[in-house]
Amino acid sequence: MNRKELVDAIARETGLPRKNAELAVRTFVDIVSEELRKGERVQLSGFGSFEVSERAAHAGINPQTGEPMEIHSSRTPKFKAGKALKDLVSGKNKHS
Repeated sequence: MNRKELVDAIARETGLPRKNAELAVRTFVDIVSEELRKGERVQLSGFGSFEVSERAAHAGINPQTGEPMEIHSSRTPKFKAGKALKDLVSGKNKHS
């Protein structure tokens, strides 16, 4: 499912005009993105949490030359599914 399909599904399921569903999705993405940029965690009970993973700088090998190189520290967003979502996906919890 892509963004357009998600917006269409939300509009259909809620009865909201597509324009309002698009605004809701865009606002959700913007807020979660901004919280992650600030290093904050966003937790949705029963669904999961979005957070920032931080990797320290470390030594690596350049795959083209085989030479040692320094890999800079980095921050990357990650999603961790909650128990209810894991159960639903695995078939342990039937959702209608």
